[in-house]
Amino acid sequence: MKGSEILAHVDHTLLKPTATWEQIRELCQEAISCKTASVCIPASYVAPVHKEFGDKLNICTVIGFPLGYDSKEAKITAAEQAIKDGAKEVDMVINITDAKNGSFEKITGEIAEIKKAVGDNILKVIIEACYLTDAEKKSLCKCVTDAKADFIKTSTGFGTGGATHEDIKLFAAHIGPNVKMKAAGGIRTLEDMKQYLDEGCERIGASAAVGLLKDKMDRDV
Repeated sequence: MKGSEILAHVDHTLLKPTATWEQIRELCQEAISCKTASVCIPASYVAPVHKEFGDKLNICTVIGFPLGYDSKEAKITAAEQAIKDGAKEVDMVINITDAKNGSFEKITGEIAEIKKAVGDNILKVIIEACYLTDAEKKSLCKCVTDAKADFIKTSTGFGTGGATHEDIKLFAAHIGPNVKMKAAGGIRTLEDMKQYLDEGCERIGASAAVGLLKDKMDRDV
């Protein structure tokens, strides 16, 4: 597998609360140069990035991030605004308290309404797996599938743990055929990235990927 093939699955990400405009611009320039799947950036940067880079970039942003307990209405408004500002992909965080309360129908309804707000654009659903039991993860695979979201995603990167291969294998066994997988959080080695892709992930959220691969785009890694 060449470096460029891995990068084509990477959401080049900078979501630190201290991220400056210059750092975001550099991220975007790297993404264009390395042909990553997208840039994943804070919502406040979507409009200026779209203004500067236009269709050179696939812009992703996050809503309900990172804790997930914003109201459904707030998430819908945020998703609509993100699309209006130029995002083509939205990564939402579920209300984890709903999962802990066993309110899975409520979660399904929230995801479905946010998907409606996003329309033909891509919706990824972050379940923050580090806080969940396997039974809860399986129920959330059904929620994501029934709500017709495009992706299930492991983590925000701000929780107590990130992506694990065990979670991806669990997702693969319990999501519907139209749901794709994104591993994110704590992915720092090429070996991990390749393994996640081999396990069926369509996307990888890894801030380290470009640094590891930008000089290896035409080489087998």
